[in-house]
Amino acid sequence: MTIRKWMPVALVAGAVCLAGCKPKTDTEPPVAIVNGKPVSAAAFTVWVQAQTNHKVEELAPDQKAQLLKGIEKLYLSAEEAEKQKVGEDPQVAARLELDHMNLLATTLFQNYVKSKTTTDADLHAEYDRQVAQMAKSEYHAHHILVKDEALAKDIIAKLAKGAKFEQLATQYSLDKGNGGELPWFTADRMVKPFSEAVTKMKPGETTQVPVQTEYGFHVIRLDETRPVEPPSFDSIKDRLGPMIQQNQVHDYIDTLTKAAKIQEGPLPPPGLWSRIKSALHIG
Repeated sequence: MTIRKWMPVALVAGAVCLAGCKPKTDTEPPVAIVNGKPVSAAAFTVWVQAQTNHKVEELAPDQKAQLLKGIEKLYLSAEEAEKQKVGEDPQVAARLELDHMNLLATTLFQNYVKSKTTTDADLHAEYDRQVAQMAKSEYHAHHILVKDEALAKDIIAKLAKGAKFEQLATQYSLDKGNGGELPWFTADRMVKPFSEAVTKMKPGETTQVPVQTEYGFHVIRLDETRPVEPPSFDSIKDRLGPMIQQNQVHDYIDTLTKAAKIQEGPLPPPGLWSRIKSALHIG
């Protein structure tokens, strides 16, 4: 088991896994007192969970001692930051506010989905919904990609005179892999102009006009189509529950939003987020 090294950075809410983490009660004595400020057993339990994904009782004594030193350094650093009034910086204050609200909201949603019961009928209904949204066909094609429209038209003319598609792809295409061959794909995997062209074609056809996308001009030959076989219910059953929970949370948020009174002000000026990232050293 690896214990992450303590870093002089605030413990972000997303790193603290509340699910399955049961903090100690406040009636227990503090695990340490740092310059008069107690470090509660509850705080130490959450700290251990965030650093190791293990419970305190699962750790060896030396591991507990190492983690205790880490949280002591965190408290010391936070105390010094308060002395230097770091939290009064508007950008830091905004980050603290968002972390605070994120933790509250995350816990709210966890409690909400725990109160819901997912039945087998719910799982089948979600399965049917997912299958209905799946693409019905997938395609196998070749393409020749060039930057110049005139060249693309010239390639189409060469093909009409009997030139081999794969040879022209090797000679001209920016995407030379295997003679311009593409792996099987569904329409949603391709940029819109490309997929719109392919879905209108029949196997064996080649586009008669170049298809322009953000990458350039394509000459496309559709080789085959086949129906998409949806996965079986049993093969994705374990993933359906989280999908249902996600939908429940979205519906819950929609309910809260409809009942709320929200007034929007002017958006921040351009470049503000870049300055915030720079100040907080966010990549």
